[in-house]
Amino acid sequence: MNTDEIKDKRIAVLLSGGVDSSVVVYEFAQLGLHPDCFYIKIGPDEDEEWDCSSEEDLEMATAVARRYGCRLEVVDCHQEYWDKVTKYTMDKVRAGLTPNPDVMCNRLIKFGAFHEKRGSDYDLIATGHYAQTEWLDGRKWLTTSPDPVKDQTDFLAQIYDWQLRKALFPIGHYMKDEVRQIAEREHLVNAKRKDSQGICFLGKINYNEYIRRYLGEKPGDVVELDTGKKIGEHKGLWFHTIGQRKGMGFGGGPWFVVKKDMAQNILYVAHGYDPQEAYRQEFRVRDFHFLTAPFGEGKVFRVTFKIRHTAEYLPATITTDGENVGEGAAFTLHADAPIHGVAPGQFCVVYDEQHHRCFGSGEIALTD
Repeated sequence: MNTDEIKDKRIAVLLSGGVDSSVVVYEFAQLGLHPDCFYIKIGPDEDEEWDCSSEEDLEMATAVARRYGCRLEVVDCHQEYWDKVTKYTMDKVRAGLTPNPDVMCNRLIKFGAFHEKRGSDYDLIATGHYAQTEWLDGRKWLTTSPDPVKDQTDFLAQIYDWQLRKALFPIGHYMKDEVRQIAEREHLVNAKRKDSQGICFLGKINYNEYIRRYLGEKPGDVVELDTGKKIGEHKGLWFHTIGQRKGMGFGGGPWFVVKKDMAQNILYVAHGYDPQEAYRQEFRVRDFHFLTAPFGEGKVFRVTFKIRHTAEYLPATITTDGENVGEGAAFTLHADAPIHGVAPGQFCVVYDEQHHRCFGSGEIALTD
């Protein structure tokens, strides 16, 4: 953490109750700082029957804030989450796409709705994300964490430029093991607590149950792409994504999801452990959002990219459409090797060749 960046600044910490944001508070305490902490409430209503861990989260956050002499305030962004992020998610899955609610949660809630309610009173908003920032030629860039497994720049690649300028990631230079060691050494109440998995607010709620709650079921045929043979029925195309193998429930497998026909409500699958139909080397990226600045001048660029949260950065060439390489641009991405499970609606996150600076992300749009 650059002490010059935080000198004389009003800082808000988003304290979730997890180990990462708790170590953020510890880092500030080591500098003699006691920033205001905020717990963002975005989970289901209290009368919901879903199994959510928000009560335990708040207890953990309260204990950490109290230990380090920080004020903790609960900011209710529940309605904003369900109005904005849930609407985005359901609109996308209803259209047969593969959205990422956590990506939009960062833009619309953690650095969006929170900012409107309380964050505008602060110069910087600190979170426990595994990411870094770097000033280059007077511009603030989002840069990757040294921990390739935990790096979360892909989840931050849709935030606005003004949100990035206010963002602070105090543990972004650590490996996850180092953060855990700090928490255990300092005997933090949540030192041994497991990391959350899946969508940020769901807790133990199954993602398919989340979708079923809002879209219900719409049964249709499951057809083998090569033969045209019906092998079963699905309960709704929105329960499946391109490249999916697990959870299919059909005999004679394994089966891979390779295509969805929304008009006919047909799920197409391919048979085998690694079918060629599950791979794609070239695809379109639309509505690209640049965090800091475009790729540069010209029409062809060498980059690295991700289409899902993994430790691997894949090399590729980008070919732009005409002269537009600014906000909202569309382009074609040519991966150096075939990629498994490319699904329309996924975010394609683009980095420089050294996978250091994150340019931003756009939505994958297949041409067939």
